[in-house]
Amino acid sequence: METQTSPRDEVAEAVELELEAVIGFNGHVPTGLKCHPDQEHLVYPLGCTILIQAINTQEQNFLHGHGNNVSCVAISKSGLYVASGQVTFMGFKADIILWDYKKRELMARLSLHKGKIEALAFSPNDMYLVSLGGPDDGSVVVWSIAQREAICGSPAAGLNVGNATTVIFSRCRDEMFVTAGNGTIRVWELDLPNRKIWPTECQTGQMKRIVMSISMADDDSFFYLGTTTGDILKMNPRTKLLADTGPAKDKFSLGVSAISCLKMGGLLVGSGDGLLVFCKSPSYKPIKKIQLQGGITSITLRGEGHQFFVGTEESHIYRVNFTNFKETLITSCHFESVEDIVFPFGTAELFATCAKKDIRVWHTLTNRELLRITVPNMTCHGIDFMRDGKSIISAWDDGRIRAFAPETGRLMYVINNAHRIGVTAIATTSDCKRVISGGGEGEVRVWHIGHQIQKLEEALKEHKSSVSCIRVKKSNEECVTASTDGTCIIWDLVRLRRNQMILANTLFQCVCYHPEEFQIITSGTDRKIAYWEVFDGSVIRELDGSLSGAVNGMDITVEGVHFVTGGNDHLVKVWDYNEGEVTHVGVGHSGNITRIRISPGNQYIVSVSADGAILRWKYPFPS
Repeated sequence: METQTSPRDEVAEAVELELEAVIGFNGHVPTGLKCHPDQEHLVYPLGCTILIQAINTQEQNFLHGHGNNVSCVAISKSGLYVASGQVTFMGFKADIILWDYKKRELMARLSLHKGKIEALAFSPNDMYLVSLGGPDDGSVVVWSIAQREAICGSPAAGLNVGNATTVIFSRCRDEMFVTAGNGTIRVWELDLPNRKIWPTECQTGQMKRIVMSISMADDDSFFYLGTTTGDILKMNPRTKLLADTGPAKDKFSLGVSAISCLKMGGLLVGSGDGLLVFCKSPSYKPIKKIQLQGGITSITLRGEGHQFFVGTEESHIYRVNFTNFKETLITSCHFESVEDIVFPFGTAELFATCAKKDIRVWHTLTNRELLRITVPNMTCHGIDFMRDGKSIISAWDDGRIRAFAPETGRLMYVINNAHRIGVTAIATTSDCKRVISGGGEGEVRVWHIGHQIQKLEEALKEHKSSVSCIRVKKSNEECVTASTDGTCIIWDLVRLRRNQMILANTLFQCVCYHPEEFQIITSGTDRKIAYWEVFDGSVIRELDGSLSGAVNGMDITVEGVHFVTGGNDHLVKVWDYNEGEVTHVGVGHSGNITRIRISPGNQYIVSVSADGAILRWKYPFPS
């Protein structure tokens, strides 16, 4: 065994990997999707990152700076500033970051709140930022943007009511804002000379409501509150009295989760069950409506609202034109943990991913979803393209192997009862005649795939626990399976028996053949990357793959000069195979990386993670 430098030194010496594109949008952040006042860009959170996405082109910029997931975003009326708040661990300070929008860089880090930033709002003339702390914090703070420091703070809600969860600034005055939440609606006045804020509780009589969303009319005449019970309250900020409430009958199912005032009068209302409605006070009856996929969490206007964008919990972003009130899906992505990613043989033009009940095929350059295959109430654990490109083979937790046509998504065949405890891994041979599957019970099964029939050739029972990864040798005469029982087994696919077994004190998550196929590399929960001799199963060398957390995915180039890894430390690492050193590190994921692939032709590295994100990186060496 050679001595290695510690990974900390390696990462310090390593060059940063260039992030080319991100497919992802966290639709669970309330009002997280924002249309920038320049009307050319959407700003939205994904994990710890904030994406600035050009509406008409594929151009993306990324704001990196948060150490944990972003929980709220605000943009100033002038468009000069973006502010974002994050979640953190209990008792720790949660940061607010003030960004310079034009320069796309961090201006200030504002730390006072603990645990979580619930909501943010800018004053109309960019003078102040108001922030609301989460349930453990409960305070409201006004910050000076020029001084970049807190002016004053106060508990957000009274003693006998719940937490405030939303905040909105006056549209005309820099001295007035409103907070609302569980049983509390307060109008605040800023008293700058005395550095104080004074709250006035709004009177709603007998009505007790939990407020989910809030919007202010352009002239400050009224503000509207959407509640969990599915009705809307209209309040007068001057008298602090309730003007009206509705709808009387058909309330919005699962609550009014998003609300937006239009200049021309009327409201856009989004509900927790995906209904988008245009309505007017005092009846709040739908004048126009459409049904979208997933609970609506954001409605953001482009300009005056002739066009607007809607974000849902299922991570869909829709564009809607007000006049015809028809939706166009402009962004879609996974909203569950992505389990696998695979390129078809010999082309980097498209790739497939699977997450929970979906298999999706993506166009690599435009990030566009070309096809979605859904099997309700099931989970897909692994996918592979047949070498001829005529089918996608998939592994499912109901113990079935399903094959789909990659152009249409048509189901071609199903192998029932392929494994007892779900199919956990899958691979295909290059002659398209065999599928090798691994199950939750540890069996490895070899299937003969004919034109009409699929039959079991052999069940190889050696592993004691679920199979996590399968790789087939180019000649199709041998394959290697990695398992969470701490073994990797090399199988003879001609005689259908075990050739060699590798043992380590780890749960193996991934394995790769070196292209010359006399060595394999493995990794898993012990964070070690190990090189093994195929011939006798002996270990050649061990590297520290990560400082924290398991290594879940790896892939190697066709030439075998470099390989890539990703895991629970959220970093993508490019390694020199012979030197055993990290050459490049990619920072951008905020969830655990589950799988990673180098595209055919070595143009890109694509990594997928547990938060549903797909990241495309530029491959750092000339191919």
